[in-house]
Amino acid sequence: MRGVILAAGRGDRLSDVTGARPKCLARLGAETLIERQLRVLRACGVGPITVVGGYGIDEVRSLCGSRVDLRHNADFASTNSLYSLWLARDVLADGFVVLNCDVLFHPQLLVDLLTAEYEDALLMGARGDIEYSDEEMKVRVRAGRVTAIAKHIPSSDADGENIGIARFGAAGAAVLVEEIDRLIAQGDVTAWLPAAFSAFSARRPLHVVESRGLPWIEIDSSADYWRACATVLPRIDGGDTRHRQLEAAVTAGRIARHV
Repeated sequence: MRGVILAAGRGDRLSDVTGARPKCLARLGAETLIERQLRVLRACGVGPITVVGGYGIDEVRSLCGSRVDLRHNADFASTNSLYSLWLARDVLADGFVVLNCDVLFHPQLLVDLLTAEYEDALLMGARGDIEYSDEEMKVRVRAGRVTAIAKHIPSSDADGENIGIARFGAAGAAVLVEEIDRLIAQGDVTAWLPAAFSAFSARRPLHVVESRGLPWIEIDSSADYWRACATVLPRIDGGDTRHRQLEAAVTAGRIARHV
């Protein structure tokens, strides 16, 4: 299965941490966000990998190296994640997993998504006692399927938050690309990718895989970054022994890859 990382944005609200570097190169511990995502994707047997870059494309290219298929969203300042994935539409036909570059997550979350019984699914952080604002990409679920996904969903009507990682099988990929094409054709180049997920869910079941309390965070601002460093990263790196063993086993070819 192909992996796609959407990494075109600068991340203006993170600039006091990253300086002039793009958001995906924010460093957490020994690795940048995108290095962590590349490592976890490969450990789970995902490949080839496409990265859609934009701002700071030369730095992203240098870090990703020749093993990554790099696409350039030259219009990153006037478009959004929907448009970035549209630029990679020619490599999606066989199925794929897509990640927003600003998500720090426990590797088991990706394992759970890739080994779920559903071909088409997204990761969702369960609501619990959280009161959502207009900032979060909220999800409404009925019978385990997405019925709506948008920032404007009232907090009282939301069942959880979109983590920013989703997978689609070949059949689902075809439907999703059709919806992305339709949205782009009508000029919605500034839409978030979940706009296409919402349209997809009206045509084909889009299931949710819940986070089960595993740590993750979307890093949009410096406050998010420092929270990630102080509370989320220690929970990931401190409890990641099993995944490191899995990674070593996959690399050595001793166990079957997940996909």
